[in-house]
Amino acid sequence: MDNIAKKIAVELGIKEIQVQKTIKLIDEGNTIPFIARYRKEITGNLDDECLRKLNDRLEYLRNLELRKEEVIRLIEEQGKLTEELKKEILSADILTEVEDLYRPYKQKKRTKATIAREKGLEPFAVRILEQNEKNGSVEEIAINYINKEKGVENVEDAISGALDIIAEDISDNASYRKNIRRLSYVTGKIVSMAQDDTKKSNYEMYYKYEEPVKWIPSHRILAMNRGEKEGYLKVKLEVDDTRMEKYLESRIITKNSIYNELIKEAIKDSYKRLIKPSIEREIRADKFEQASDKAIEVFGVNLKSLILSAPLKDKVVMGFDPAYRTGCKIAIIDETGKLLGYDTVYPTAPQEDIEGSTKTLLNLIDKYKVDMIAIGNGTASRESEMFISDVIKKAKRKVFYTIVNEAGASVYSASELATSEYPDINVSIRGAISIARRLQDPMAELVKITPRSIGVGQYQHDVNQKRLDSTLTGVVEDAVNSVGVDLNTATPSLLSYVSGINKSVSNNIVKYRDEVGKFKSRKELLKVPKLGQTAFLQCAGFLKVPESKNILDNTMVHPESYNVAEKLLNEIGYDLKNIDVKNIYEIVPKLEELNVEELSEKLNVGVPTIKDIINELKKPGRDPRDELPKPILKSDVLKIEDLKEGMILKGTVRNVTCFGAFIDIGIKNSALVHISEISDKFIKNPMDVLSAGDVVNVRVIGIDLEKGKVSLTMKGLN
Repeated sequence: MDNIAKKIAVELGIKEIQVQKTIKLIDEGNTIPFIARYRKEITGNLDDECLRKLNDRLEYLRNLELRKEEVIRLIEEQGKLTEELKKEILSADILTEVEDLYRPYKQKKRTKATIAREKGLEPFAVRILEQNEKNGSVEEIAINYINKEKGVENVEDAISGALDIIAEDISDNASYRKNIRRLSYVTGKIVSMAQDDTKKSNYEMYYKYEEPVKWIPSHRILAMNRGEKEGYLKVKLEVDDTRMEKYLESRIITKNSIYNELIKEAIKDSYKRLIKPSIEREIRADKFEQASDKAIEVFGVNLKSLILSAPLKDKVVMGFDPAYRTGCKIAIIDETGKLLGYDTVYPTAPQEDIEGSTKTLLNLIDKYKVDMIAIGNGTASRESEMFISDVIKKAKRKVFYTIVNEAGASVYSASELATSEYPDINVSIRGAISIARRLQDPMAELVKITPRSIGVGQYQHDVNQKRLDSTLTGVVEDAVNSVGVDLNTATPSLLSYVSGINKSVSNNIVKYRDEVGKFKSRKELLKVPKLGQTAFLQCAGFLKVPESKNILDNTMVHPESYNVAEKLLNEIGYDLKNIDVKNIYEIVPKLEELNVEELSEKLNVGVPTIKDIINELKKPGRDPRDELPKPILKSDVLKIEDLKEGMILKGTVRNVTCFGAFIDIGIKNSALVHISEISDKFIKNPMDVLSAGDVVNVRVIGIDLEKGKVSLTMKGLN
């Protein structure tokens, strides 16, 4: 444990004691959101991102230790474990090193070398490698190893069999493999070429491309892999083979003997047949893992920003799901998300019923007093936007529209959850409901969809899906718990992401609410079946009860700290029983005057907890998302033909990748701001300065009408 804690502390740049205490909290069954929010004094104020990394590394290093123990046991059972080998295994830092050391002792399928050993040629192989004979001929010595009964018919059989054993032993040497792998990383190149350079594809830039292994960025690795998988590219690792063989010769040929040329032959065979293909697979797999981790990280950052997008509260919203032949589906929801009405119109090809569709839309806007129209960004979105911008000019009331990312809406529409929510509503209409609700409350709606179905990453379908789901689930948990959840309105989907609550308990909460009525306090949670003291400790602070008489129940102050909050209020001359939403704002100036350090000492409570309680008391029931930029609302459409170079526009960041950001400026396709155009200063990563949902100023610097692509810059504008 101490060794693991030390490694993690060095990797994350934090204190070893912080790691040790956090590991103890994790082992006690505490969730990451709970530790991040309510155990700051113990962890030294580590945030959820750092805690997730710590947890991942803890899992990896513990698995590594288990594998080391298993390898030591397996070698020991063969009677081949030495103290030196055991020490090497125990000191290995990564799984690859452990597997390299285990390789010579691993049960193999029948190989050329195992067949040669069965023929009794191992002593000859050992003799060759000892390199003691300086005179005579190899053939004369080889005669001694002919054994027709075992299948060694002649001198040639004896020599080739011995060389097969030597080749495999060289390949199994952990030190040689480690150094060749390192040299390949440092000097190798990833090379791609076209399977057929006459074929048009999205991978044409890789038809003749090479880049050093150590420099190639993750998105290019994933692009090449996908191109190879789809049959457009051939990808390989290119290294200086002669240099690798010379390295092996320098380590293996230690004397001038009659076997020198034979050993060189075995080295060449070992390298080309066994080592090189294996190392190439390892390096490409390793680069893919690194690229996957980067892609998952990018997806996670974008997803968190999207889920934490500002809600559009107190508005009646029309969801508009564009389509061609099957018609555009419409759903209207009230301020609470309740479905008011739905319909289908056909303003797009092939019907192009503009007149009838306009009449239907105007009637719905008037009937339900629609404030906002949310248009899905899928098929026929462009034509639908043009149609709606014309319709709202004719409406009796002021109506705005905005484009909403509809990725995953179809997945939700056909899900069991959607069927249980709207059993009598057509699948296609459910998509329009989802689009409307995404604008009204992005978090509440997006948690209903599998995280990987929300299209805000790069190459998310190419990476390790189990790891992707695990990481993204953690991202959603952190986002949900950073905002908190209204216990009396939250859906089972939203509740299931709250710290300490699983799907079964979330369903029980909603069932209890339906049967008994709204929760009157947090304590009432303990009456929910299967929600015991342990789960209550983990979840209570994240669940708000606006209807409670105790105002602390509508904050993120944990029930375990209620007595501290009461004492804190007493310090400024107030009694908790007399505090409610009407007079809470009177105490804000007095809270700001408090000396946090003195109070911490007096109440024997950590400074972070005191600060959190003060911040929560200032704004009970507050939603942190309200402070984020709202979606850009529009009343007219912008075409790519309307753009001119030099034009300055306001746009919304839709997706951030390693190479830049895609900005919605109101035209059909999002425009790209390349990483080199994001900031006046040099930046290594676009995510350092941009997040999905940010509203930014951009200048048009390039327009390609044929491809429908626009290039932007942010330099000097933000």
